[in-house]
Amino acid sequence: MRPLPRRPTLLAGLACAALLAACGAEVPSAPPALPASLWEPHQGWSQYGGDPGGTRFSAGQQITPANVDRLQLAWTYHSGDLAPESFPDTFNSPAMQVTPILAQDTLYLCSPRNRIIALDPATGAERWHYAADPELRGLYSVTCRGVAYHASPDMAGQACAARIVAGTLDGRLLALDASTGKPCADFGEDGEVDLTAALGDARPAEYALTSPPLVVDKLIITGAHVADLRRGGVPSGVIRAFDVRTGALVWDWEALLPEKRLADSYTPGSPNAWAPLSVDPERGLVYIPTGNPAGDYYGGERDGMDAFGSSVVALDIHTGKRVWHFQTVHNDIWDYDVPSQPVLFDFPGPEGPIPALVQATKMGFLFVLNRETGEPLFPVEERPAPLGGPAPEALSPTQPWPLLPEPLHPTELSESDLFGFAWFDKQACIKEFRTLNYQGLYTPIGTTPTLVYPGFMGGSNWGSVSWDPVRKLLLANTSRVPAIIELIPREVVESPDFVGPVELQLDTPYAVRRRPFLSPLGAPCNRPPWGVLTAIDMTSGKKAWEVPLGGTRDLAPFPLWLNLGVPNSGGSLVTASGLTFIGAATDSYLRAFATDTGAELWKARLPAGGHATPMTYTLADGTQYVVIAAGGNRMLGSRTGDALVAFRLP
Repeated sequence: MRPLPRRPTLLAGLACAALLAACGAEVPSAPPALPASLWEPHQGWSQYGGDPGGTRFSAGQQITPANVDRLQLAWTYHSGDLAPESFPDTFNSPAMQVTPILAQDTLYLCSPRNRIIALDPATGAERWHYAADPELRGLYSVTCRGVAYHASPDMAGQACAARIVAGTLDGRLLALDASTGKPCADFGEDGEVDLTAALGDARPAEYALTSPPLVVDKLIITGAHVADLRRGGVPSGVIRAFDVRTGALVWDWEALLPEKRLADSYTPGSPNAWAPLSVDPERGLVYIPTGNPAGDYYGGERDGMDAFGSSVVALDIHTGKRVWHFQTVHNDIWDYDVPSQPVLFDFPGPEGPIPALVQATKMGFLFVLNRETGEPLFPVEERPAPLGGPAPEALSPTQPWPLLPEPLHPTELSESDLFGFAWFDKQACIKEFRTLNYQGLYTPIGTTPTLVYPGFMGGSNWGSVSWDPVRKLLLANTSRVPAIIELIPREVVESPDFVGPVELQLDTPYAVRRRPFLSPLGAPCNRPPWGVLTAIDMTSGKKAWEVPLGGTRDLAPFPLWLNLGVPNSGGSLVTASGLTFIGAATDSYLRAFATDTGAELWKARLPAGGHATPMTYTLADGTQYVVIAAGGNRMLGSRTGDALVAFRLP
């Protein structure tokens, strides 16, 4: 997601909000912490989401609600990725959003510019690193969110018996010896496979791996980030499986109806999957969260490429054949692509557990599906959606609405919801609101400025959600910032007197102009909170609690550091002892909440914004660590850095 032009900055506006809150806004009191319970310890965090289903749950018991306030810094590691000369001609600064994994008593991670790193989990000391040195020119998403691990017992004693699998920002797939960091000679060519070689006209900075590959049953399965808002002929979003030892292609699947696929090559512009994948090895299914096809905010020339866009798709692990799919948005022109890892869990049905999947979306909806069949486990109805815009024939007359769980984000914005720091500030928001094209969620985007709420950041985004199987609670963080989007006719953009900036969206009749809906003083025009943490009781689908997430530290002078709830990016983890850990907010803290009540029990200052998903592990001596990357986010305005930070009890 590329940086957006802004009015007086969003963060400056949040500082004003702190002043407003200090003059009488009520701050809720926190309920008392609950006593700890004992659970079986979980030694590791072997996959990006903690386990194959991405639950982000740990059964570690040492850190509890009773002692979490004693957590202290254990160690800090710096990746060295902040040197400006490392990022020539990029639209964005590096974003350290990685969640490490723990395997064979080593932490493995990647830095934004694809340094693959092995650390001592007790001290943070570097054991080895491998510099993939990707080409970065033209990129606007300079990040790497994780790596994968595979061990071959029949290769014991040989090089690469255990290997780390990683992707790069220039579209390569790497296999490295987990013990030494050296490339695996038996994999591809000198330890790497060029994923762009089979994609036809793949131009620089159009195809990148930002999410970790998925390794299951001797296969590496991966999608990719395909640059949006550039042109219709961007590379295919094909999903591919490779042999984990040799790098040979095993199968491929494009998110298209068979008759829409090209016979002898991959199809440019087909939907991709940039978010992490999930897998159910027992059922032999891998779950793919798809994006939308090229054209982005204009759907008039997609020629039937929307069939599996903005969907959750279940594929057979061994063949790549589609088993089922569920579409979360029909004919998506709002950038409401499925942005996060599907989370697999046992749904607490009235007659016993049901194998289930929950998919969080940018709309703030949660779709709960039977993961064997794709059938909804909570009711979903098709509701009428407005038609219009420059290609009304390309829109769907209905859109799917889950009746439960309750939405994580408001589904509409009215004049009574608008906000300003002062009378004139709010009146400016009201005045602009009255000029906008807005018919509620799924308003068609056209050549007049259109209000999109939730905005393209969500709602929920790539941090996904966490599942507590003990309390049957789903934990989700969301942002609430409206956006204004406008299509600009191509002939206007190409005229000599046109003033940008715009995103070109070539091969369509329209470029795109996007920005957040902010007041003159820089606040979102909707009232706070602008970021929340929510717990959903999955036995009923109702909200158990909801609290503001993040405050105005770094945005306002002391003592005006107030917990108003701010935009956020990243995810959470939950522990069986009753804790939810999350950074994500713009104020550079890692926090621990009581999972039962939402009470904030602890927070620690980070060296930069913690826009990543934390992880935890327990070593052989019984010490439990909580680890988070602190790299900041230029688009959100938080402090940038290159740190991986670990906490433990004294």
